[in-house]
Formats: sequence, structure tokens, C-alpha cells
Amino acid sequence: QVKLVEPGGGSVQAGGTLRLSCTASAEVFGTSCGMGWFRQRPFDDRELVAVSNRDGVTNFGDSWKGRSTISRDHVKKTVHLQMNDLRIDDTAVYYCGVVWWRNGECPTIPEVVDVSYWGQGTQVTVSS
Repeated sequence: QVKLVEPGGGSVQAGGTLRLSCTASAEVFGTSCGMGWFRQRPFDDRELVAVSNRDGVTNFGDSWKGRSTISRDHVKKTVHLQMNDLRIDDTAVYYCGVVWWRNGECPTIPEVVDVSYWGQGTQVTVSS
């Protein structure tokens, strides 16, 4: 069973910043294809925020390009998501996801469909 620890989340005013972190076991962090953050707003499908593959190649959702960064801490086995200039419509539940191997290969640019394991999610609320 893959366990992901997701402290962080919370409430912030529009224009503010927030940092989310997701920690995995050494085995999961080291052998997975990548880890990232995804979000789900009410009545919407889960969507990509940002993901980093095992080689450090990153992929961002369109609305997050230029206002978020994602980084991997190999010592702490943690992926950090820095979100800037937050907007009211960024309010959602944010999930950490682990991308795993399929048929012996890793996806070149991970997307939501490539996630095999999910964290429990953390609420982010952006207010005016």
C-alpha cells in the first residue's frame, strides 16, 4: 500500500501564495515514475496542477504555467508545490499523486490518467 503524507493546504486570500508538500516512502519516491499535484473542484474532473517525473521533467496545467513551481527533495522524499498569485477559482481539493510504471515504461509527460496512487487530499480555499 502506498502511503502519501500531505500536510499543507488551508485558506489564503486571492493573490497570495501557498505551498503544498507530499512525502512518500523512500521506495515509492525512488522507484516511481514521478509525483505531482492535481486538483478537483466541485462538479469538475480531477485535473493537473503540476507534476515532476523521476528525471525532473515537469508538466504544468495551463492555468498554472508561470505561477507555480514544483520541486523534488531527494533527501526528504518529498515533492513541493509552490503556488503563487492564487485565484478564487483555485479553490479545490488538491491531491498528491504518484505516477507508476506501466508495461515497463514511464509516461514521458505524466498526466492525470497516469496516476496510480492518490493521497487523501487537502482543501485549498482562496477568498477575496
